Amino acid sequence: MSSVPTRYPDVAMQDISRLSSLLSRRTFLRGSSLGLGNIAFSSLLARDGFAHGATDSINRGARPDLPHHPPRIKRVIFLCMAGGPSHLETFDEKPELARLDGQPMPESYTAGQPIAQLQGKELKCQGPLTKFGRYGQSGQTISDFLPYHQKMADDLCVIRSMVTEQINHDPAHTFMNTGTAISGRPSMGSWVTYGLGSESDDLPGFVVLTSVGGRNPQPIASRQWSAGFLPSRYQGVEFNSSGSPVNYVKSPAGVSRGQQRELIDVVGELNQHRLEATGDPEIETRLATYEMAFRMQTSVPELADFSDEPQHILDMYGAKPGDGSYASNCLLARRLAQRGVRFIQLYHRGWDHHGGLVKYMDVCCGLTDRPTWALLNDLKQRGMLDETLIIWGGEFGRTPMFQGKGGAGRDHHIKGFSMWMAGGGIKPGHSHGATDELGYYAVDDVVHVRDLHATMLHLLGIDHRRFSFKFQGLDMRLTGVEPSHVVHKILT
Repeated sequence: MSSVPTRYPDVAMQDISRLSSLLSRRTFLRGSSLGLGNIAFSSLLARDGFAHGATDSINRGARPDLPHHPPRIKRVIFLCMAGGPSHLETFDEKPELARLDGQPMPESYTAGQPIAQLQGKELKCQGPLTKFGRYGQSGQTISDFLPYHQKMADDLCVIRSMVTEQINHDPAHTFMNTGTAISGRPSMGSWVTYGLGSESDDLPGFVVLTSVGGRNPQPIASRQWSAGFLPSRYQGVEFNSSGSPVNYVKSPAGVSRGQQRELIDVVGELNQHRLEATGDPEIETRLATYEMAFRMQTSVPELADFSDEPQHILDMYGAKPGDGSYASNCLLARRLAQRGVRFIQLYHRGWDHHGGLVKYMDVCCGLTDRPTWALLNDLKQRGMLDETLIIWGGEFGRTPMFQGKGGAGRDHHIKGFSMWMAGGGIKPGHSHGATDELGYYAVDDVVHVRDLHATMLHLLGIDHRRFSFKFQGLDMRLTGVEPSHVVHKILT
């Protein structure tokens, strides 16, 4: 081995080693006069736009190659009507189905097709169980179950030609959330936050809220917002709808904030040491989780405290703080959006209407119709709708055939159903696609779930064909390898 370089003739080899140690990143941070506090302060300055070179959008954790093109929106609010609302009682009027009410369903429609609970049973046509009208200057077709949707007809782009591939609830939710029925894949919210990071310092980038009300509320598994094979820091965080929004976020009794900060710093140093030794990305997740939990001790109580909301806003939503309702979750979604949360997903469980359809449509629409209108209008009044994409819909639709369990109902249906989108980059007051005259098949401008994902990513500035993650030797994508496309006809 060569001797010490002649440029440093008086420095022994052990001193070179010591010098290298002193200049290591960890030693530099520990020895700096301000250390981690200085970096944290710089981060706060950047967040508030005071740091040199700060931009309007601080996307922490974003992939350096994104966005692929200028984004139209900053965030997504996905309103999941879990259970599958009937398109035939919401947005898809079918006079011919009304004419055939009670008659045998033409076999030409159903032969060889997947059917859930009606498989092998006599199939009869079930006419619409409500009236429809034309609303707004756009003349959107909306049913009488949704009077507040009628008020915002000119803001909605209704897609009446959705199709999916899974006919039972859990796999259909999995397909809607991940683009595949295979469990363990990343959810769309995780993909979005993995790609674009977060604009919030003290809240997760992906938050999930749930509410219940209606018939047969299906369970929603937490894997529906899992990060799958992506680093687990990108998984969704479920907030409680009542009580403390996040369990165990408060400091234990007798433990001061300073003591907790000191503990996190020590644990963070240990984790950092292990990270430098192994390079395990899950250690980075652990570091980020501890820091986020510490910051959430301040941000979450403030977020959940509606006392700063004017009474007219609470009345507009029909929200009662802490009641766990969809209305309160909609107001919380707006507050999350204001604080930079990238992806917000609201589940309302209760739309599985195999029977008692009129009764339970009244219940579900009564709980969700007005708050949805309030959320859209609140964002609009605050100038936030143009930078937000709202998506409304279930995991599938309902059959044109009768199913009777406690009154007329409908079975699961995947060959044609309705969803809507509103906000930045979306044509307002627009109708896209159509089903056949009985509402069975999507026949015009068909939109697959993967097309929905591709369009959402496009609005966020992401080309779904170039957005992938290497896993088990494959370049995995939210939209998979099957043909999928951006639905340009619904974009402004």
